[in-house]
Amino acid sequence: MKIAVGVSGGVDSSVAALLLRNEGHEVSGIMMKLCREPSAGGGRRSSCYGPGEEHDIEAAREVCARLDIPFHLFDCSREYEEAVLRYFRDEYLAGRTPNPCVRCNSLVKFGFLPGAARRSGLLFDRFATGHYARLDHDPVSKRLLLKTAVDKRKDQSYFLYRLTQEQLAAAAFPLGECLKSRVRRIACDAGLPVHDHPESQDFYAGDWNDLVRQPEAEGDIVDGRGAVLGRHKGTWNYTIGQRKGLGIAHPVPLYVVAIDAARNRLVVGPAEETFRASCVAGDCAWIAVDSLAEPQDVLVKIRSAARPAPAVVSPLAGGRVLVTFAAPQSAVTPGQSAVFYRDEVVVGGGIIESAA
Repeated sequence: MKIAVGVSGGVDSSVAALLLRNEGHEVSGIMMKLCREPSAGGGRRSSCYGPGEEHDIEAAREVCARLDIPFHLFDCSREYEEAVLRYFRDEYLAGRTPNPCVRCNSLVKFGFLPGAARRSGLLFDRFATGHYARLDHDPVSKRLLLKTAVDKRKDQSYFLYRLTQEQLAAAAFPLGECLKSRVRRIACDAGLPVHDHPESQDFYAGDWNDLVRQPEAEGDIVDGRGAVLGRHKGTWNYTIGQRKGLGIAHPVPLYVVAIDAARNRLVVGPAEETFRASCVAGDCAWIAVDSLAEPQDVLVKIRSAARPAPAVVSPLAGGRVLVTFAAPQSAVTPGQSAVFYRDEVVVGGGIIESAA
């Protein structure tokens, strides 16, 4: 097949391209340019977005040259600004904590990037990435399924739950059956210069105020009864469950339990006040089913690094769902995604709107 691989200058996408080429496919490397202006940073960045993009572009170009495959760079900066950065700012200013990587994958990486490549005249049957996830097919429902990776520590299915059936039909995940340690060995044995590159763990490595672009907005930090305990410099600097950076001396550790952006205040409390028995999620996306018709027992992840927790997900009006946890969960955060699993299969997910 003809396969376009979304390369990033990192080891995972590079090995994905290598494996597909070694299988005999006709492989091309395609890459997103996300920053509108050249960055002032000199070294390789440790994040998906920010200074150092030029270094990553050259690393990806060098890998493609080593593999003897074409390299194509597409400017996605305007689409990224609209779909991801503006969303990021708006959500934080509304008192929510978004996951920009979830949005980028569905709209930009699996949306605009392969679309731009095809519009340029590049022909390919599949679009592959270095994500750790697997694809399968349900012979009964006839639906494509997204499954967790073999390497559970590296599994990235959480970030891909918004992919449509059309996007999955054109996708390939060559690393889904691989352990990360094996991926690095493959890269080293092949002499790829990126074999020891550190991973890009974060969305943005700098000060997030650079992206929010708002002047300081001082407000009260209060407890559950409304008593003022301190001051903050902008609610967007905080997230539910946060302990550090509050600047409050108190007999017991305090955590952010609510963000009231409308009144420009943070509500804090002891650890036990961060637990919630349920949450409501909206803007849902479904993979294993067309829609949720009745309550289902699932495992739910309320953030990318969370352990899957048993829950019942039930349909509500307007396409929203109620998630009732088997045991209360800490720091259930509006703006984050709740992703539902049945064993290794991603059922679907939605954006957390509220928790109780």
